[in-house]
Amino acid sequence: MSTRASSPEPAVLPRAGLVGGLLALAAGAWVLTVDRMAGMDAAPGADLGALGWFAVSWLLMMAAMMLPSLGPAALRAGERAVAPFVVGYLAAWTAAGLAGYVLIETVRRLDVTFLAWDRAGRYVAAGVILAAAAYQLTPAKAACLERCRSRAGSGLRGGVRHGASCVGCCAGLMAALFALGMMSLVWMAAVAALIAAERLLPWRSPAAYGVGAALAVLAIWLAVAPGDLPGLTLPGSMSM
Repeated sequence: MSTRASSPEPAVLPRAGLVGGLLALAAGAWVLTVDRMAGMDAAPGADLGALGWFAVSWLLMMAAMMLPSLGPAALRAGERAVAPFVVGYLAAWTAAGLAGYVLIETVRRLDVTFLAWDRAGRYVAAGVILAAAAYQLTPAKAACLERCRSRAGSGLRGGVRHGASCVGCCAGLMAALFALGMMSLVWMAAVAALIAAERLLPWRSPAAYGVGAALAVLAIWLAVAPGDLPGLTLPGSMSM
């Protein structure tokens, strides 16, 4: 009986290179994000900066946080269509970030004093995170997560559609990130890990419910003892 040396299928190496390329882009985005946020206030309610600065920072953040878990969808989009797919995907996230920026800056300009951290601020932040936990249990969340984990379209338009589905899927987690401190690298990494768990673990519903439980615990901890919450930078203090 003759034996034939085993060799990888033709598609294996290109696919591995594609995933490796996405991970390399994500790593580069993390490096640039760390550099841009050096010395920034990482507390909840911190100034988001000028619109242009925020837009670039947000784009880098989304590349750092989202690209590691985008591999399966990018592979389904087709090797030749990966670049426009990723561009469309990040464009959808950039639009969502700009909408959040406008909302937060509008509230900030109202100068609502009761939102100060030493008044109702921490309870508002905890309420936002608790709402994010509740969102994890909704049909809307389940539908968006299903689209995020299922077959994606191809090209620029497919990337935009897939990005919009992922924005809906991660809306609660992104709101929690803003509540905890958008400029915090610690919470960026934590939220990115939760997103990856939802997208990549084989147990879709348990993963979503587990993230919801983690957010609920986080909300209660923030409301009761924010000073004891690891990784949280309290407003007015730059110490972690």
